[in-house]
Amino acid sequence: MGGRINSISAVIIFLLGCCFPVPAVQAEELSVPPHLIQSVSEEDIYEGLLALGLLHNPVLEEPDLQAACENVKGSVVRIDMGKAYGSGVIFRLTAEGAVIATNRHVLAYWREETGVVRFPAGYYACARVLGSSGNCDVGFLLVEEEEIGREAFLELRSVCADAGVYAGLQREDAVFCLGVGREADETICQEAVVEDTGRYIETFGGEMLYGHGFAKEGMSGGGIFDDCGHLVGLLAGGTYQNEIAGVPVDQVIEAYREITGD
Repeated sequence: MGGRINSISAVIIFLLGCCFPVPAVQAEELSVPPHLIQSVSEEDIYEGLLALGLLHNPVLEEPDLQAACENVKGSVVRIDMGKAYGSGVIFRLTAEGAVIATNRHVLAYWREETGVVRFPAGYYACARVLGSSGNCDVGFLLVEEEEIGREAFLELRSVCADAGVYAGLQREDAVFCLGVGREADETICQEAVVEDTGRYIETFGGEMLYGHGFAKEGMSGGGIFDDCGHLVGLLAGGTYQNEIAGVPVDQVIEAYREITGD
């Protein structure tokens, strides 16, 4: 156990050392022999990055919708269920694997023996259902690290989900919807405008993020992001009148806590 903690500490110290200059030290005779540098595994690196909170997408300091879309598109996945498909976002990276947030109505088609998650890098992975919320249109899958390997996991990044950012959204704020298209490697990014952050929509039985923008079949479960790259909701539906509705991110966070206890 002690060796594991020391290995993770070595990673953290190494990462911090990249950020802070080392003060100059005057040369003097060593009174004790120098310590050998401890070897660090990929697992130690991953756990160190996880402990430091460095496994999520960067967010911009200044709004730039196109740049924000580029930053987060690697965190939107395709949930392939044979004759049906939907979208999801990498919501959390944990010691167990990648937690994918999507819509509860997408998971209604999920079968573990046939369903797979396609990551933007092009590889597929099996997953298991963590659970679905009884209060909103949200559910979660877990892709365990063994499914894609530690090296691939080091390349993954989760979305930045902050309920405080959502609370600050205003009418006519610019956002964008990001989900998958019909082709396996197709990702769709569409601009939208916020109309209401708490509109009750009977179809979903609750208060939703409502706006004007484009969405199409297969984008359900994808992300709605502000123009700095924060996740503000999960896209749940749209109309031919360019209306969109999404589950607000505070409800997604609460659903995650409800299901996992974290």
